[in-house]
Amino acid sequence: MSDQKRIKELFSGLALAAGVISAYFMYQELFRPYFDKLIDPDREKNEQTRLKAQANLQRIRRKQAEAVGEGESDDGTDRSRHTARLEDLVLNEYENQVALEVVAPEDIPVGFDAVGGLEDIIEELKEAIIYPLTMPHLYSHGGALLAAPSGVLLYGPPGCGKTMLAKAVAHESGASFINLHISTLTEKWYGDSNKLVRAVFSLAQKLQPAIIFIDEIDAVLGTRRSGEHEASGMVKAEFMTLWDGLTSTNSAGVPNRIVVLGATNRINDIDEAILRRMPKKFPVPLPGMEQRRRILQLVLGNTKRDPENFDFDYIARVTAGMSGSDLKEACRDAAMMPMREYIRQHRASGGAMSRVNPDHVRGIRTEDFFGRRGGRVLAETLSRQVNVSDAPSDGDEGVEEEESDQVTSSA
Repeated sequence: MSDQKRIKELFSGLALAAGVISAYFMYQELFRPYFDKLIDPDREKNEQTRLKAQANLQRIRRKQAEAVGEGESDDGTDRSRHTARLEDLVLNEYENQVALEVVAPEDIPVGFDAVGGLEDIIEELKEAIIYPLTMPHLYSHGGALLAAPSGVLLYGPPGCGKTMLAKAVAHESGASFINLHISTLTEKWYGDSNKLVRAVFSLAQKLQPAIIFIDEIDAVLGTRRSGEHEASGMVKAEFMTLWDGLTSTNSAGVPNRIVVLGATNRINDIDEAILRRMPKKFPVPLPGMEQRRRILQLVLGNTKRDPENFDFDYIARVTAGMSGSDLKEACRDAAMMPMREYIRQHRASGGAMSRVNPDHVRGIRTEDFFGRRGGRVLAETLSRQVNVSDAPSDGDEGVEEEESDQVTSSA
């Protein structure tokens, strides 16, 4: 009887253990996801963000390893001296969200050689940002006076190359580039936006040298008003408080190598307290004649041109008042003219479109800039000049009448 009792107790224990194990697995598979979602609705989203941020930082780590192997960059700065170490980087959930906005300098395809006509500004940006960030030992004798400024502002009309300059600065400096968007700082939960702002600066501290770039900064840090939403005012206050902390030094007495870089075409809409924190301000105006010529040469560098019927100087003169973006679009439209002409001729001859030969397309001519949309763009530019400007400048004298005749004849 005692043996039967022990066997019965053994089976009862096994049945109880099996029940407990079954209940545990049922909870893990069926109920835990439901309860976790009730406790933390954003758990799955945060986990996906963490994995994406980790993958992004791993890509940057590989790029940095390649940069260290290359040694010096094109402008002579030694990238191995200022490459951020990411091996043991630990981020919280808010820093993971900001880490998705980090761009490796090597992934930015724009360098200073791709920016036309802004040589003076480029040289000042090198002295103000790139050299202090990449070669702090060179400026150590001046203490905090020669450190990189905490804020830099690029301002000017739309399409003049402000964003391109910011990308070129990040590419040439090799610094970690945090491309901050408005949506990154916008959260549905009260107080989370402030935590994201704090995460921006804490992540920049871990990745320094770093550049925090805010395009259209007037939309993010515009003038504070009495009717403004409380949350928006708190975000701006938090941003400015943490921004002031950039001017301090670390425990070793070394200044922080973090720069907030902003771009705007509405400088008057930026809060005065923000402007005070951006001591370096660079105007990026509409290009002059020589600048337009340089931009045209860059944009049309790899484009087939008719050597006997193409005049860079003339096009640079008649495009007065156009921004770099306008010039690029005008070149795009002009480049389509030979293509349209070839396609029409090919179809008229009965040829199949599958047998087109790009070598038979003629090069761009000066007259192509005055056909169809390109002609309308130049005509609109001329109209703006007549209505706005009081007198011709920048070597554009005597162009208006010639330009008007050319546009009229092409129409």
